[in-house]
Amino acid sequence: MIDVLVVDDDFRVAEINAKYVGKVPGFRVAARAHSAAQALASVQRGTIDLVLLDHYLPDQTGLELVHRMREQGHGTDVIMITAASDVTTVQAAMRLGALHYLVKPFTFAALRTRLDSYAALRRTVDRVGGRGIAGQEQVDRIFGALRTSPAPSSPGLPSGHSEPTSDLICRVLHHADHPLSAHEVAAETGLSRSTAQRYLRNLEQAGRLRLSLKYGDTGRPEHLYAWVAP
Repeated sequence: MIDVLVVDDDFRVAEINAKYVGKVPGFRVAARAHSAAQALASVQRGTIDLVLLDHYLPDQTGLELVHRMREQGHGTDVIMITAASDVTTVQAAMRLGALHYLVKPFTFAALRTRLDSYAALRRTVDRVGGRGIAGQEQVDRIFGALRTSPAPSSPGLPSGHSEPTSDLICRVLHHADHPLSAHEVAAETGLSRSTAQRYLRNLEQAGRLRLSLKYGDTGRPEHLYAWVAP
């Protein structure tokens, strides 16, 4: 089994990510951390194979944590999972040896693809490592193990939308005992509010959700969404 440390300052997001990891064969969550200090302590115990690392942590950035890990001689593998999408941060992650960089929000399928490629990398290194010396063909095989191809959008969904995310939102609304706002759906799923709004709009237009308006004393009405039984 590959032991994974899930690091995210948001307890709800960490829980979702941990559940995702638990669904991938060959992986298990060894620990969770919500700060750089907690994460470093887990790595120092020496039982972690892979860190799923958020960049925005309360005490240090994720990349500062990776830098400290390397300074202390910890070669633990890292996959960044973060909302930080600026090129500077992405380049810094590459230079510090991050094996993948997954931008939030993401789907289970996207994470599983990265985890599967990581498992393939470990298998390839184990096979090649037994020979002691790697030729160019073996080196190409090691680097090639990490390559992933983007999953195409599911038929019937707008570009940039994914079926797993759509299904996640539907499950949340199906089990809700009252209509939910985009803010509430975002909180339940770990998605950003803008992403939740995009999916909710599309699902409502497709007839899978019912939209109602809640008017207050002032300002715009609040949009509430409810599950429509098929």
